[in-house]
Amino acid sequence: MLSQELISFLIEAKKKTYAGKGAESPSSRPCSHDLQYREGEYLYIDSYLGGESFSGEEAVWHNGMPVWTMNYSGRVTGEPFSGDFLKEALKRVPEEKPYRGPEHYEEDPWSYCCRTDGTPEWFQGYESICYQEKQVYECFFFGTVVK
Repeated sequence: MLSQELISFLIEAKKKTYAGKGAESPSSRPCSHDLQYREGEYLYIDSYLGGESFSGEEAVWHNGMPVWTMNYSGRVTGEPFSGDFLKEALKRVPEEKPYRGPEHYEEDPWSYCCRTDGTPEWFQGYESICYQEKQVYECFFFGTVVK
């Protein structure tokens, strides 16, 4: 089970890195985009490849040991797409489902939807963005507690 401390750290890390337009750290692999956040004994790393179509992994370590991970793959499916709108949705990551964004978020003419199954210990989900009710983005994700 994820502790409240870990959930709080994970949410803050997400808000300070990609969603919060945080600075990239040096690439860990050729052409990767890496973002890191550290607080106390916790370290969060988000590393992904690509742009309009992408795949990546978020992971959390506690005292040097991996404790949580999430993989994701997505793509832009139409125009116009707004990365800024996606980041606004992702900053609203809910505490009870600390994976991506909320179940629903709107800023007319944009809408974000996120469906999930499972618990923070073992989950999968799908998010999409629509512009004027036409889908322009989708992303699949899944993750687990690392033991």
